[in-house]
Amino acid sequence: MGFLDSLLGRSKPVRPDLDQLFAVPSAALTLQAGTGFAPTGLGSVCFAGVEGGGFARLQQDVRELLDADTGRGGIPVEFSRDAYGYTWLLARQPPGDTAALVNDLHAVNTLLQDGGFGPHLLCSLIGFHHPDGRGLALVYLYKRGTFYPFVPLPGSTEKRDNQLELQVRAVLGDDLKVEKDLARWFPVWGAPGL
Repeated sequence: MGFLDSLLGRSKPVRPDLDQLFAVPSAALTLQAGTGFAPTGLGSVCFAGVEGGGFARLQQDVRELLDADTGRGGIPVEFSRDAYGYTWLLARQPPGDTAALVNDLHAVNTLLQDGGFGPHLLCSLIGFHHPDGRGLALVYLYKRGTFYPFVPLPGSTEKRDNQLELQVRAVLGDDLKVEKDLARWFPVWGAPGL
């Protein structure tokens, strides 16, 4: 970054640090002990819709990479598109194997990044559930290199439990790099894996 950039208040974008995902398994233990939310074994990666032969080949590479995992038990990776045109990849692992799920999500993000689709990556999420039926997602913002909790209210349409999200932030503050700017805690309504 040059002197003129500093003078004009321009900042250098944060370089994505996918290795931040590897902090999730220990954070999951902290989350379960502090709030009762346990991992579901579901996680997803969201990216802006891209088309073309290169992307079709990359989708096939992702399927081959994750479906070849013997721990998956033959459950295929699922691709879907939401109402906003974003593409989601849903990965599954046994609920107690958060490390394997994180490895899958890291591998997908890395494959997309190395395939030239890094600018299209938006977020990854890891799903959790509470015995009382509530769901929670830890959302990793690819371009910020930070996490935030997303807790939709059960049975309601597009309302979230902000108080619980702030509680989760406090519980996980030492385990994960939590996004400080609450305006960037975007809702991920209906996200696969939540």
